[in-house]
Amino acid sequence: MSDPTPLVFSEHRRSNWVRLRTLIVLRWIAVAGQLVTLTAAQRIFGLDLELGLCFLAIGAAITANLVAIFVYPENKRLSENEVAMMLLFDISQLSFLLFLTGGLHNPFALLILAPVTISATALNPRTTVVLGTVAIALISFVARYNLPLRTQGGEVMQMPEDFVLGFWIAIVIGIVFLAAYAQRVTAELHAMSDALAATQMALEREQKLTDLGGVVAAAAHELGTPLATIKLASSELGEELADQPELLADVDLIREQADRCRDILRSMGRAGKDDLHLRHAPIGTVVREAADPHKDRGKEIHYDIAPIDGGDARQPVIERRPEVIHGLRNLVQNAVDFAEANVWIDIGWSSSRILVRIVDDGRGFPPQVLGRIGDPFVRSRREDSAKDERRPAYEGMGLGLFIAKTLLERSGAELTFANGRDPFSAPPQPGDRSGAIVECVWPRRVLSPAEQPDRRALGQNRPIQI
Repeated sequence: MSDPTPLVFSEHRRSNWVRLRTLIVLRWIAVAGQLVTLTAAQRIFGLDLELGLCFLAIGAAITANLVAIFVYPENKRLSENEVAMMLLFDISQLSFLLFLTGGLHNPFALLILAPVTISATALNPRTTVVLGTVAIALISFVARYNLPLRTQGGEVMQMPEDFVLGFWIAIVIGIVFLAAYAQRVTAELHAMSDALAATQMALEREQKLTDLGGVVAAAAHELGTPLATIKLASSELGEELADQPELLADVDLIREQADRCRDILRSMGRAGKDDLHLRHAPIGTVVREAADPHKDRGKEIHYDIAPIDGGDARQPVIERRPEVIHGLRNLVQNAVDFAEANVWIDIGWSSSRILVRIVDDGRGFPPQVLGRIGDPFVRSRREDSAKDERRPAYEGMGLGLFIAKTLLERSGAELTFANGRDPFSAPPQPGDRSGAIVECVWPRRVLSPAEQPDRRALGQNRPIQI
C-alpha cells in the first residue's frame, strides 16, 4: 500500500487550457499594431500601399474577433483543433499582409514567429509541426512573390537579394528553434507540475492512512484496560460457576468475545501508530515500519543499526512523519524490486546527524541516468513502453524516486544516489553490495527536535477531532 494510485498523463493534457479571451486580446493588439504601422508607412514614410486590400485583411481579423465575442461565452476554453485553427488564421492573415507590403523586404515579417511560438507552448508537438510547416511555406512564398514597396514618387524600396535570403534563413531557423525551445521548456514545466501533483497525492494518502491508524491505535489503547478487566472478571466468575454448566458456557462466551475484540484491535492497530504515546519512535522502528510492506516479497532485508564512530548507543527518537515513512517506503520498494536476493538498510546516528542508507545487490542505476535521478519521468516514453521483464507491473522509476526525493527533502534530508560497483568491473559475487545505493542524511535537530532526556509524560489521549 505504499504507492499512490498511478496517474495517467495524456499526450493531449494541454487541450482546453487556452482561453478564447486570451487569443482575442492578442489579436486586438495585433490589429492595432497593423493599423498604426499602415498609417505611419503611408503618412510618415510616404509609401504607396494597396490600402484597400490591406484594410480588407485587417477587417477579416476584426470580423473574426467580433464573431468569437458574440457567438461564444467569454470564459470559453478552446480545444486543440480550435486553437490550431485560430493560429492558422493569424498566420494566413499576416502572410497576406506581408504579400501586400513587400514580403521579406518588410521588417515586420519577423512577427510570423509569434503564432508558432504560442502553438509550441499550448498545443502538442504534432500540431506545432503542422503550423510551423505552414508558416515556413507561406513565408517562403511571400519571399518570392509579393507586391514591392513603392514610394509615392514611384521608387521601389527593397533590400539586396543576399539580405533577403539571409532574412528568410533567419526566420526559418527562428521558427524551428523557438518552437523546439518553447515546447521543450513547457514540457519540462508540465512534467514537474504533474510530478508535484502526484507527490502531493502520495503525501495526502499517507497522512490519511496515518490518521486512520491513529484512530485505531487510540481505540486499542483506551479499550485495552476495560477488555482486560472483563476477561479477569469473567475468569473469576467462571471459577465460581464451575458447578453450573449452563451459566459457565455464557461466561466462556464472554471471555472468548473479549479475546476476539483484543485480537481485532491489535490487527487493526498495525495499520498505523499515531497514538499520543507512539507519535515518536526510535529511528530503527520508523524505518522498519516503512519497509514492512516489502519484507515478504521474496527478498531478504537486513538491518544494521548502530551509532556512527562509536557514539551514544541509544537510538534517537524521531517524529513519525508521513513524508518520511512514505519516502523511505518508496526507496525500499525500488531496492526490493531491483535486488537479486538481498537489501541492506544501514541506520546510523551521531550527535549532529542521522543517516539511513539503502543498498541492494542488483544491477544498480543505469550509468546514463545516474546524474538525473530524482527528476520526474527519467525514462523516455519508448523505454517505458518496453516494461522491465523483472518488474512487469512497474511504470518507470522516475516518478517514484521523484516522490521519495521530494518528500524526504521536505523533511530536511539530503539524498545522494550511487552504485556499489563500476559497471565495467568483474561480475559481483552473491551477497555483495553491488547494486544501487541511496543515502539519506538529516541534521539530527531537524528530524528529532522533540528528543529531550527529561521528556514529560504525555498523559491521557486527547479527543479525536473528526
